[in-house]
Amino acid sequence: MTDWTDRDGVCELRLAAPPLNEIGQPMLLALERFVEHVEASKPRAVIVYSDLPRGFCAGADLRELHRGIHGRAYAEFRPELAGFLDRIHAVANRIDGLPCTTVGAIHGACFGGGFELALTMDVLVADTTARFCFPELRLGLIPGFGGIPRLARELPNAVIRDLLLTGRSLGARRAHELGLVSQVVRRGEGLNVAREVAAQSARFAPEVVASAKAFMKPIPMAEIEREKALFLSMFDDGRVARALAAFDASTEKMPYLPAGGA
Repeated sequence: MTDWTDRDGVCELRLAAPPLNEIGQPMLLALERFVEHVEASKPRAVIVYSDLPRGFCAGADLRELHRGIHGRAYAEFRPELAGFLDRIHAVANRIDGLPCTTVGAIHGACFGGGFELALTMDVLVADTTARFCFPELRLGLIPGFGGIPRLARELPNAVIRDLLLTGRSLGARRAHELGLVSQVVRRGEGLNVAREVAAQSARFAPEVVASAKAFMKPIPMAEIEREKALFLSMFDDGRVARALAAFDASTEKMPYLPAGGA
C-alpha cells in the first residue's frame, strides 16, 4: 500500500506496492493523489522512499503493459498507451516543479521508470545498496517517462550514452562521484538522512526556496515531448510486444535486473 504522512511541515510518500513498486495504473493513481495533496497542503519539504526491502522501484509495470497490448493491433492500443504516458508525464512534471525541496531516499533497485521518478527529485540520498539503471533497450525501447532529458540535467552526455547503450547499472558510490547522488550513507540509513536534509531545507523561507529551485532546475519540456514521441513510435514494428511477452512469461523473480554493473 502506497500512502503518505505529514509531520512538522514535511510530507513523506511511502512506496509499498509489491513486488517492487512497479508503475502501472494503481501506482500512477497514487502518485496523482499524492501530488494533489502536496499542492493543496503546501509542505516545506517532501520525501519519497520505498518501504520494500528489494529497492526503490523496478520501473514501469511491464506485465500490465503486455496484457494491455496482447491480442490487439497497435493502432487500437496506441491511444490508450499515449493517454497513460500523458498522465505519467503530467504527474512527473508536477513533482519536478513543486515549489518545495523534494528528497528521494534510494536503496536497492532504482530502474527504468523508478529511476525516472527519482530524477524528478531535487536531492537524492542513496544507501550503499542503491543501483541506478535504464534497461529499456533490452525491450527495444528508450526510457519514456522523461528520463533522458532529466538525466541530462545531472550528468554528461557520454555517461548517459554509456548507461542507455549498455544497460549497465550505476552503484551508489559511482553515482555520487558523478554528481547524481548528493550523499551515500550506510545501508538502511537513507530515510533518516533524507529526513535530516528535509528538516534543514524546511527552515528556509518557502518563497525563497521556490524561486531558487525554479532558477536552478528548469524542466526540459521540449526534450521530454520529443522523447515521448520517439517512445511511442518504437511500438510500431512488433518488436516491443514480443519482448514484453517474453518478460511476462519469465519465471525469474526479478527479470528486469541488468546483466552487469558499473
